[in-house]
Amino acid sequence: QMQLEESGGGSVEAGGSLRLSCAASGVAYRVNCVAWFRQVPGKEREGLAALEVGDGGGKSYYADSVKGRATISADWLNRETYLQMDRLKPEDTATYICVVAENTLSCGSWTPRMYDYWGQGTQVTVSS
Repeated sequence: QMQLEESGGGSVEAGGSLRLSCAASGVAYRVNCVAWFRQVPGKEREGLAALEVGDGGGKSYYADSVKGRATISADWLNRETYLQMDRLKPEDTATYICVVAENTLSCGSWTPRMYDYWGQGTQVTVSS
């Protein structure tokens, strides 16, 4: 079983930046995709960014809502994943959740059930 723990959330003014981190521990059969989702109470989880980390990986995917403002990266040898968010907007306020998938095909899918392991999330609040 793999555990994921996010950090780096906080309060920021509109236009600012945050770098979120995710540390993975435990064991998974294999990991081929890491990603970030976010959730606002009462709304569905929204996929934001994904990165292939398996053999031959490196391809990244971004949702339209964050394209050009978000950068996903990973140091998977050390089981770390990062999400850099720039030019933050009040509508970016949400709980940001780190996720991992065993299947490379999950990368680029924003369907939550395609991902196998989920963190608890870190809160990001953007004020206008």
